[in-house]
Amino acid sequence: MAKLNHHRAGTGDPLVLVHGVGSRWQVWEPIIDTLAASFDVIAVDLPGFGGSEPLTDTTVSTLADALVEFLTVEGIENPHLAGNSMGGGIILDLAARGLARSVTAYSPIGFWDTPGRIWCQQALGRAKQLTKVLHPAVPALLGNAAGRTTFLSLVLGKPWALDPAIAVDTVEGLLGAGGFDAALASFTDFRLPDRTRLDSIPVTIAWGNRDILLTYATQARRAREALPGARHVTLHGSGHTPFYDDPAGCARLLLDQLD
Repeated sequence: MAKLNHHRAGTGDPLVLVHGVGSRWQVWEPIIDTLAASFDVIAVDLPGFGGSEPLTDTTVSTLADALVEFLTVEGIENPHLAGNSMGGGIILDLAARGLARSVTAYSPIGFWDTPGRIWCQQALGRAKQLTKVLHPAVPALLGNAAGRTTFLSLVLGKPWALDPAIAVDTVEGLLGAGGFDAALASFTDFRLPDRTRLDSIPVTIAWGNRDILLTYATQARRAREALPGARHVTLHGSGHTPFYDDPAGCARLLLDQLD
């Protein structure tokens, strides 16, 4: 099993946070302190991302299996699960295995049609190639609002407002993600798990209305149709990765699980 780098803080019910493809645990930093006042928060780096070593065979399914092994080794039983993008698909998988107390998925993968899935893969792949080419100039480019908007509007609703240092760290995290290419390619074969097994726990699906990667207008609608028993929330003004756009709103959705 690949050892998973992770950040842990707080006390209370366990809450596991799972990032998306090309990301790392730090994407949750805008809401971790708020959550740690009420939860035992465990934010993980999936294998091949952040500080975690890659797998020999990286797919969404093998990443989900690695997370299950991590939870077992750490003795984390029946946690609340939250995930963004690929992480959202992974936590829905774990929930369908009976391993979750609740699920909160922010713009999860799997509710696309074929053109939508191809757009996601190609857009992210091209974004990585562009950042590799422009890597030496990235700090300067992201040092101004126009540059941040150009580079990060694919995933953020308000990229111009992001701290320049965080913007640079975000790009460096993408370029350093050894599992990125294989995980992204595996989206082609990813299928959502048996959704009937999600009926027994609280499920929240949240989508930023500025999400242009997994497009809000079409994929949030499909999620509502596929999971009619879930709570569906629109995060107005937020993009695909909404934690910097609306940290208070994102945290509130998780704190609601304690009510």
